Amino acid sequence: MQAAAMAAQPVIKVAGICGSLRKGSYNRGLLNAAMEICKDSIKGIEIEYVDISPLPFLNTDLEVDGTYPPAVEAFRKKIEEADCFLFASPEYNYSVTGPLKNAIDWASRPPNVWANKSAAIVSAGGGFGGGRSQYHLRQIGVFLDLHFINKPEFFLNVFQQPPKFDSDGVLTDEETKQRLRAVLLALQAFSLRLKGKCE
Repeated sequence: MQAAAMAAQPVIKVAGICGSLRKGSYNRGLLNAAMEICKDSIKGIEIEYVDISPLPFLNTDLEVDGTYPPAVEAFRKKIEEADCFLFASPEYNYSVTGPLKNAIDWASRPPNVWANKSAAIVSAGGGFGGGRSQYHLRQIGVFLDLHFINKPEFFLNVFQQPPKFDSDGVLTDEETKQRLRAVLLALQAFSLRLKGKCE
């Protein structure tokens, strides 16, 4: 009976979005680690990395007869097909990055493909570990009808000892991996609840 219930549980499709375009980004490292954790130890959840680097700057002159540039259309389709989102958001000047805000704005153009879905945020950096960017992203989510999990929160100061990543940008710190896993489990549970209410 329990096995049948497990088999019937839908697979939650997560779009992983990194606010940094830098190849060695610690935030991209968090997304990579999250993808590995899902493959290795969490059933029923899959993360696909969605690249925001090809997107042009938002310009409504690029919208022609209700269509968008090909890179934008492809991005919007990925967002529309996802059940929920995992944002890895570095902090630039107390806020989200320009590329991330640009991506969010493109996917919010009519019809808003973020709406009525769940999301989680992780961030890595110095000081507060990117925390201020998370608060701005939550504010943006209010207008998008995007529902963020509240707990657990995940901020990572990458410059505190012991080292969290190796020289290749791979997350190696076990405690951090466990914190990341807790975020993923909470996102999965909330997504299932939200899908149940919406269907």
